[in-house]
Amino acid sequence: MKTNTKKIVKAISFMAIALVTTLLSNPLYAQNKNVATASILDQELTIKGKVTDEKGPLPGVNIILKGSKIGAITDENGEFTFPKLLSSGDILVFSFLGYDKQEIKIDAKTTYINLLMSDQLIEMMGAPTTNKPYKSKRSN
Repeated sequence: MKTNTKKIVKAISFMAIALVTTLLSNPLYAQNKNVATASILDQELTIKGKVTDEKGPLPGVNIILKGSKIGAITDENGEFTFPKLLSSGDILVFSFLGYDKQEIKIDAKTTYINLLMSDQLIEMMGAPTTNKPYKSKRSN
């Protein structure tokens, strides 16, 4: 009976050693890949650019990091440098009165943005006409 117990203990010990050796010698690819991807995503970028329309540079365009109060304004040449380092996945919102608001998503390769703003279509549906002058409904 003792020899059977010794054989069982030896077999379990051998399997435990084989299991530990296999686990330690096997590279963990998934963890290495995630670490590499995370380092690319965590890279901080200085973003510069120029905003124009079909007539030329646009001074005074508002540029805001979406979801924050951090922003910049284009200079008289339509150029800007964003004051905060941005990461891949951040979104910049460009807005200017009379132009469509535009969102630009930053990726790992973005360092310079050359943006052409398009006019916002404003449609007037006609003005009401009346022959009577306006009279206030407030009581004096």
